[in-house]
Amino acid sequence: MFARNVVHFVRVLRGAGLPMSPARAVDALEALRHIDIARRDDVQAALAAMLTSAPDEREIFDAAFDLFWRDPDFEGKLRALLLPKVQGGVPPPRRNNRLADALAARAGERAQAKPPPERDQHDPRDQHELRAHATFSAEERLRQRDFDTLSAGEWRALRHLIRARRWSPLPLATERTRRLKAASRGTHADLRASAREAVRAGGDWTQWKFRAPVERKLPLVLLLDISGSMSSYSRAVLYFCHALLQSRERLQVFLFGTRLTHAMRALRERDPDVALAQLAAQVADWSGGTRIGATLAEFNRRWARRMLGARATVLIVTDGLDHDASGALGEEMARLHRFAHRVVWLNPLLRYREFAPKARGVQAMLPHVDAHFPVHNLESLEAFARGLSGAPHAAAAPAARALHSHSQGEARWS
Repeated sequence: MFARNVVHFVRVLRGAGLPMSPARAVDALEALRHIDIARRDDVQAALAAMLTSAPDEREIFDAAFDLFWRDPDFEGKLRALLLPKVQGGVPPPRRNNRLADALAARAGERAQAKPPPERDQHDPRDQHELRAHATFSAEERLRQRDFDTLSAGEWRALRHLIRARRWSPLPLATERTRRLKAASRGTHADLRASAREAVRAGGDWTQWKFRAPVERKLPLVLLLDISGSMSSYSRAVLYFCHALLQSRERLQVFLFGTRLTHAMRALRERDPDVALAQLAAQVADWSGGTRIGATLAEFNRRWARRMLGARATVLIVTDGLDHDASGALGEEMARLHRFAHRVVWLNPLLRYREFAPKARGVQAMLPHVDAHFPVHNLESLEAFARGLSGAPHAAAAPAARALHSHSQGEARWS
């Protein structure tokens, strides 16, 4: 029973984001054979030595150990946290949402593993099926809800959905090269590999080998508006960016409101909630005004040559409502477009079918973007990640036509 609990504990750590493997569970069980398992401190030290390999993992491990292997005086410690603390005392432990999600998932699995209670013969037989449909419908509604209308509970559920999904590399961040690699199928026949396979088969040419083009990852640079009108959308996009970074996406993130901030140091944190908390403390202009032209000028002057030299794609997430009266936005967007391989604009205002490019900032930006897409809910983010942006130049045509029509007083977005 104790060995089974250790295996469950390793699964909880894996669900919380720590790199666990079956070999680590075996090593942990072997280490526990050489200590006195009646001593809680020795068990915790032995498991920490076997299951953690970085300083930032120890905090999650200790929190998971205290919750999973409950201390007999655990309730007393929780009550002690409510008492006033003297200055210089030990601060209370921070809540870790990844650990809470992992523990909730394990509790759900144990609940499903229990045998169902005996039902009366008059009970409906499709009770469990209706419950599954209700859960699926709730998740679908959450995917379609606007980020700006979510409650605190829905935000927690949304963060869990973004963290739990394995995001594949964005189509914008990949490019076919002239190099070829071995593949099970393709348009390039590999005669040498096919001949070697025929020799192994005794001279019978029974199977063809192929080669396919190699796709390389291209860098992405995200410019994210964190002004007051974009606050809810920028939070969701930052969680999305953190998930992309965990999938080894070549991504650089900059935040802008009234000034430009490089956000990569905080986003390298393993826990997205800790990363966003650090950004909130670091950025002074969060939920403030917007000076898109001035911040783009700073990016073009300080960062563009370093970040955009390797066929990089620029993603601009903003509603285009610029409060800068200098009129430099169009000029800076043109300069950015010359530096970048492609410029894609993600605009939450495109969720409105009646949206028209009337704002001065929108009119200045549209001629210099290759694509214009909505980003207002999880469904739009997933559609963008699946490859909605696969044909950006074709998608830019409606934006250009709408802008041209609006100049004649008859524009409406379709």
